[in-house]
This record gives sequence, C-alpha cells and structure tokens, in this order.
Amino acid sequence: MPLSIRGNTLPESQERLVAQFSVGHNAHPVSDEAREKELAAPRFGTVFTDHMARISWNRSTGWGHGRIEPYGPIPLDPATAVLHYAQEVFEGLKAYRHPDGTIWTFRPGRNARRLNKSAARLALPELPTDLFTAAVAALVRIDSDWVPSSPDSSLYLRPFMFASEPFLGVRAANNVEFLVIASPAGAYFAGGVHPVSIWVDGDYHRAAPGGTGGVKAGGNYAASLLPQALAARKGFDQVLYLSASNDGVEELGGMNLIVVRKDGTVETPPTSGSILEGVTRASLLRLAEDRGHQVLERKFTLRELVEGIESGDIVEAFACGTAAVVTPVGRLAGKLPDAPKGERKFDVTIGDGQPGPLTMSLREELTGIQYGLIPDRHNWMLRLV
Repeated sequence: MPLSIRGNTLPESQERLVAQFSVGHNAHPVSDEAREKELAAPRFGTVFTDHMARISWNRSTGWGHGRIEPYGPIPLDPATAVLHYAQEVFEGLKAYRHPDGTIWTFRPGRNARRLNKSAARLALPELPTDLFTAAVAALVRIDSDWVPSSPDSSLYLRPFMFASEPFLGVRAANNVEFLVIASPAGAYFAGGVHPVSIWVDGDYHRAAPGGTGGVKAGGNYAASLLPQALAARKGFDQVLYLSASNDGVEELGGMNLIVVRKDGTVETPPTSGSILEGVTRASLLRLAEDRGHQVLERKFTLRELVEGIESGDIVEAFACGTAAVVTPVGRLAGKLPDAPKGERKFDVTIGDGQPGPLTMSLREELTGIQYGLIPDRHNWMLRLV
C-alpha cells in the first residue's frame, strides 16, 4: 500500500466525465520494444505518447465532448488566429508511478485554476476544473504504459489551449481547442543536483504591471529567449528578471525564486500580477511553514539581494518549477541599476556555492510526496490509475 494513500481518488463526477471521452485508438502505436527503449532513458519534450486528449469550444455551443485521439499533427489554416495574435495558454504537471505501480498526479486543481486565470487574461474560454482533470486522467489511463518507473522519472503532461478560428480580425476567437499531450521525462539532474549560475540584467524585462506576467502564456517565454541566449554567451545558466521599473526582483524565465536567510526565514517575491503563481512554489512554502520557518512573500530589490548575499545574511537561494522541482542557485552576477556607472557590476557566490541544506531537504520532501515515498499529509496527490 503506497504511503500516499491519504491522497485523493477521482470523485464520481469526474469519473463520469472520463467515461464520456470517446476513444480513437492509434492504429500505429509505438511498439513495446521501442517504448521500453525510450523509457530506459527518457528525453524531456522530444518523445510523446501514442494519444492526446482534446476538447473543442465554440462561442455558440460552449465546450463539446472530450475525446482521445491518436497523437499527431494538428492541421491549421494559415489564417488561424493563434498564428497571428498568440492567443494561447498552457500548463505543466506530471504523472508519477508509485512503488506499487499505481499512477498519481500532483495538485492538478491548482493547474486547472491557473489555466483559467491565464485563459481569462487572454480572452479565451475558461475550462471547467473537473473537465481539465478528466482530460488528464483519460490520457494517462490510455497511455499508462508510458509512465516510467526509474528513479526521478515521470510522465510530463502539457495541457494547452489556443485560438483555432481562421480569422485575421483583432478580436477574441470564436473557436478554441484544448489539448493534453504527454512526454516521458527522466531525472532533470541526471548526474546529481548541482547549483546553477544566474545572470541579472535590467535591460530586458519579462513582465510589466497590467501585463501577462502572472499567467502562463507562450508569449512570456518567447520574450525570454533572447535574454537567455545572451546570458548563455556570458557563461550563465539562467536569467533573473527585475520588475519593469528595475526596483524589485521578480523571477527567472521559467521558475520562481526563493531565498533563505541565516535565521531560517524563507522569502520570495509576491505574485502581484507580474509573477507566475507557481504550484511548486506554493507547495515548498507550505512545507517550510510546516517546519516552523517564517515565510515572507515580499518585494525586495536587487541591491538588497546582493548585499544580503555579500553579508552572509542570505545563505541559500533556489529556483523552483514543475520540470526541475528545485534548482539550487550558487552564483549571481549582473548589473545594479541603481549604482553609479562604475560600480554597477557584481558577481557573488551564495553560501559556499553548493546546494544549501534546507534547499535539498525541501526538495527531498516534496519529491518524496510526489513519488509516494513519504506520507502525503496535505492530500496533494490524486490517483489516476
């Protein structure tokens, strides 16, 4: 019996929705031999399961019935609205195989609610939460053989919604598609967890007040590609973005930032509309609170962050998100926008440059819950199979 048995199973209402999905089996699925070869060394986002879940929406009739289709190309008219106006949002979550062979996912309700927040901001229709979860369950059940069982591996799930109407007028689309696809993923840190280096540059920003920084839209990630490439040329792994006015630290291109002070206080910038409300972020903060740590969500400047690292008051820093769960930060470098021109550059090492003890302990606890290795006292897990 898995330790995560305190987690949840699909309620009857969602089971009924799963049962209503029509199933079109892939006539040419990947062979058992080829699938096992892929699962032996999963490659994130490059190999996909045999099927995909799909639900269509029309402004007049609303959401249609869910269906499972063979994974494959989506034909699009050249005038399809998403290609011109980027009316698209997405999510990311995982399915985990537990030691007893059952398959679970982690807090899908939060992903469903965040998808709807993103959809509302981009004038897309909101998808009922139960239907979101049913689509995930329906896909995982038909492609359950694709969920790997090797340590730290999972089936990455990518729900997404896009404007599918062929129309070049600038307005919200009348036709929308929602899909879920899945890709087996191996351990993010194949050679063991190691700290990353972060570049900060106030010349580029990922979000602004009133913009789309707080939602999961493709355009946010497209805007981060150039700064990421420039940082890589300097030898850095990731980019930390500042607020549009350069007066506050925000987040990385695809992960939230959390720091730990010498007295054990855990701090992170608030999700005030320009920062994505990370599911992993919220879960780690809750686990830190459970241990008695003071958790503060507050705005702090880059200068405060750098001076805290230099003085030894900030002893750990890590980024967090669905893909990597927790990524230790060992080095921070860039330019202080509020310093005299000749004093702007900084390059600091956090602690001893190695993953901090709280960072690694929180990572171990969260992944232990997700993989059914330690008790799920918050009932975060949902059994799918």
